[in-house]
Amino acid sequence: MSKITTELLLERAVPRSTRLRKIETLNLSKLQLKTGDLDPRLFSRLRHLQKLDLSDNLLDKFPNSLTLPDLRVLNCNNNKLEDVTALKQFPLLEELTYENNVYLTLNDDYKVMFLLQNLRLLNGKDITKLANHVRRVNSRKLTSKVTAHWEKFFRDQLPEKYTAEQVKSIKKKFLKSVQTNVVYGPSSLSEFTRWRVKMIAEEFLAYSLGLELNTDPEPEEKMDESEEESTESPREAAEDVGQVTVTPSKRKRNHSKSGSGNKRSKSQASTKEEAVVNPRKSSHVQDDPTPDKPRTSNQPAKEATPEQGAEGTQKNGEQFPKGQSNRRSSQLTGEQKSQEQDNGVVSLTPVKNSKGKEDVSAEPLHFLQCHSKGNSREDFKTQLWSCVFEPLLDCGARKDPIVSSSRTVATCGGESVCLIDCETGTVLKKYKVATEEFFSVAWTTLTMVISDSRKKSHNILAAAGRRGIVKLIHVAADFCYGEIKAHKKPIATVCFSPTRETHLFTASYDKRIALWDIGIPDCDYNFKASQLLVLEALSIPLRIALVPTCPDQYLLAGCEGGCFAWNIKLDKEQKSRPFEAVFQFPDEDGGMTTSHRVDGLAFLNDDVVVSKSSKPGCIYLWSWSRSFDAKGKGCQRTVSAVTLAELEWSTTDLSYLTLSTCPAKDYVFCGDEKGSVWMYNLSNYTTGWSSAKGKRSDKRIPPTQILKWPELRANGEQLTEVLINNVVSDPTFTYLVVLTSVNITAIWKKS
Repeated sequence: MSKITTELLLERAVPRSTRLRKIETLNLSKLQLKTGDLDPRLFSRLRHLQKLDLSDNLLDKFPNSLTLPDLRVLNCNNNKLEDVTALKQFPLLEELTYENNVYLTLNDDYKVMFLLQNLRLLNGKDITKLANHVRRVNSRKLTSKVTAHWEKFFRDQLPEKYTAEQVKSIKKKFLKSVQTNVVYGPSSLSEFTRWRVKMIAEEFLAYSLGLELNTDPEPEEKMDESEEESTESPREAAEDVGQVTVTPSKRKRNHSKSGSGNKRSKSQASTKEEAVVNPRKSSHVQDDPTPDKPRTSNQPAKEATPEQGAEGTQKNGEQFPKGQSNRRSSQLTGEQKSQEQDNGVVSLTPVKNSKGKEDVSAEPLHFLQCHSKGNSREDFKTQLWSCVFEPLLDCGARKDPIVSSSRTVATCGGESVCLIDCETGTVLKKYKVATEEFFSVAWTTLTMVISDSRKKSHNILAAAGRRGIVKLIHVAADFCYGEIKAHKKPIATVCFSPTRETHLFTASYDKRIALWDIGIPDCDYNFKASQLLVLEALSIPLRIALVPTCPDQYLLAGCEGGCFAWNIKLDKEQKSRPFEAVFQFPDEDGGMTTSHRVDGLAFLNDDVVVSKSSKPGCIYLWSWSRSFDAKGKGCQRTVSAVTLAELEWSTTDLSYLTLSTCPAKDYVFCGDEKGSVWMYNLSNYTTGWSSAKGKRSDKRIPPTQILKWPELRANGEQLTEVLINNVVSDPTFTYLVVLTSVNITAIWKKS
């Protein structure tokens, strides 16, 4: 039964009304409404409705026949809208807001500006001039290009006397070709351009050939994207299912950053639905008075305000019509450096003594605040989620000759991804997307063809998060060369295959893990990405790990509902696969259970898996080879994890405080809810576990050392209630990078 009734509409009218036809203002916000709750028959009786508030609901689209002929103001903030074209049914609409709909982009802004001829205000901004440009200048230019494309490539293909089948065939080819090859404006508007080009092309054919104009919306095909119009014969779109072909814009040398901020709230989620956006059960962020200067450590350079381009200038030197705000910045730029001291904005006390059998002797180097929302100095709420050290290249410019591993780390959180030199604390580069919240980063090394046809290895960084889009960044070139629209829901984590450098796994809140081949970009950054495999999960996958002894055959995932394994071998025909096994672990009552949240997962060596479950105070170490029988028959079978040991850890029941390992040194790291880092040196245990009958450690293994959070002060106020979301060491355990819930990246160095 629909949530909306006549009585509800009369009650929510402003002011309350006795008849539907008299209602002019209606507030339907915060009712958990879905699209199916909007009954066209009931809404058709609201003949004089002028203002409608549908904010804070669960709408993913609008029904096509709501019949509100007099609607002037519409508020759709905080929904799940994926498409705006149905809004054309409200031709008198003057004010429209749909902020915090994560799947809507700049392309949708342009669509509504074209469709709604009376629209004046969009998301609170006057768009009159820009809308006129979109409706007139943009349409005129595209119409000219569409006509020229027909004349050059298709007019001679149609005989003087043609049949209906010939017309149908030529129409199909023309529509596909024209959307692929006719481009105009910045590449960030390529989706809008294809949409308008298809519309113009259909109108052109209807006029020229007397065809019936198709007014029904159709799903758009994924086409090649290019910033420059092709001068060669039209290309055919990819036919393979799930394949995305991308031809990104050529790199320009003007790398300016957007100064706009992310409007999304970073408040902690309180419902299961909200947890998709920010994976934390409750808030542990203190709203303390904040300082007037950027937070730095006792040594590192301060984060500088990003360079601002001239008004009307889009990234890569492309031109926006004057008045358009650059809200979707996607350019990687060098971070400005400063040698100024911070005059005591942040003071650091000596690290507190920690308990344990062995003194690892790690000292704090830097405490950086480089992921601030809108570069705000007062941001102590942005959550930092993921960090990965850059792999070494033979010719790597950032290789420290003293150590044998890279000292450059990529970190992500909020709207930005940063590259940090761990030794100096310098933010080398910063990549920013104002509408994104990044949850995960991963490195791969691709052998690319450079301009003189020589091959050279380059490190590529993949970053993903709330919007379900993977950004691909060529770090050495300071260039984000492409993106993959991998999922319609947020991506929790990503990782590359260690054996196939172009294979990328993406785990999403849509309860799927997808395997992509990202391809290798050519010298103009043209590349082709394709989906190879989809793994179906029963709950949201939070962490993924490839089995070191067979990374091309098995993948492990820690999920909201347990720990699962999939067969990922590509020689099997099945492209969508259920899990092969679910693992049982001890529960609090002494029995075995498969139903528990696994929010930490990593391999300590080729066989030993480290996993952290929702059971308080415990991290499990278990054997992959003894738990999973690769020759076992049947799918979706339940197997018991052969536990080798349990690690003593915090008694908190807070989730999403993940763990990591340093296999070369037999170390496990995990942060807690008090800002401490628990470190476990397991080198004395791994030899015994490696034997076929390696015995289980009966007692919980205590941490070797606990690094306590130091007393950081900002303008006299102490930073407290710090959660350690993630902690990662470089391969040789020289540096330890700690990511927090208070927008602080802490870097420790082992003496």
